[in-house]
Amino acid sequence: MSSPPTFAARLIAWQEAHGRHDLPWQQTRDPYRIWLSEIMLQQTQVATVIPYYLRFLERFPDIAALAAATQAEVLEYWAGLGYYARGRNLHAAAQLIASEHGGRFPATAEQIAELPGIGRSTAAAIAGFAFGARGAILDGNVKRVLTRVFGIEGFPGRPAVERELWALAESLLPAEKIEIYTQGIMDLGATLCTRSRPNCGECPMRGLCVAEQEGRQAELPTAKPARQIPEKQTTVCVFFDGKRVLLERRPPSGIWGGMLALPEGLPEQLAPSLGVCLGSTRALAELRHTFTHFRLTLTPVLCRVAAPAACNEANMEWVALTRIDDAALPTPIRKILASLARAGGD
Repeated sequence: MSSPPTFAARLIAWQEAHGRHDLPWQQTRDPYRIWLSEIMLQQTQVATVIPYYLRFLERFPDIAALAAATQAEVLEYWAGLGYYARGRNLHAAAQLIASEHGGRFPATAEQIAELPGIGRSTAAAIAGFAFGARGAILDGNVKRVLTRVFGIEGFPGRPAVERELWALAESLLPAEKIEIYTQGIMDLGATLCTRSRPNCGECPMRGLCVAEQEGRQAELPTAKPARQIPEKQTTVCVFFDGKRVLLERRPPSGIWGGMLALPEGLPEQLAPSLGVCLGSTRALAELRHTFTHFRLTLTPVLCRVAAPAACNEANMEWVALTRIDDAALPTPIRKILASLARAGGD
């Protein structure tokens, strides 16, 4: 009597028959395109990524083009995707590849993991898809699949649980068809073994999965222990001369690093230092934005200034309200200015 199909065999058979095969970054061995897709897909869904991916490639078709660009140019094409450190690290990594690797993408997972913004899991995925290297991945989707199928207890973010999951992921790797297996475990978590309402009826692990057998799909993976998210508040000034808004280029690192944002502070304090002649002011609707580690409440103040206006600070620049769609703006700042544009500047 033959033994039942293993986890890997089930997954590969399912991927070949039912997995995703027509995504823009598939059917290629180009490590640049694969790398770009893996970075964009971190904490972002496929449907959101596709238009950004295609637009980014049109502007930066290869590593050389990306390395030659300025950080500001790169962030303009990243604006709206969020988690902007990904864009900054992508640019830094391209420059490192150009200067230290002769423009050739590293070929091993160990070398890839040394690049800015790339961890163990992402490096293994890139090496697998681009070079056929055999290695385990452990992103959020994979953690969810493994904890449910094998009944792994404990929050996956805890070091002890993560070590257990890495060991399990390594033990499950097939001897061949690693690219199909890797894509399959990604697809299974993204399309069937979802956070809520998983489609267990069509899952290839039905009958093997502990969570499905015990009705514990809602319990696994174990939720992150609850903690209170810190609240922060700040006032931002929308200095507006009738056509343009004054924006600040943020420092290279930190929140919204390298992007354009509204200057923070009270109008009467900022105006003299910036060299603008302050006219009328009016508070706009507050906007709340949640980051990974805190929640921010922005209080925007519309500040009319005399035109033509100048500015004393080198890190400040005037941007036409009609050009905000093309500027490298964080999502909440874009929302504030888009609302102002819709109102015709009133």
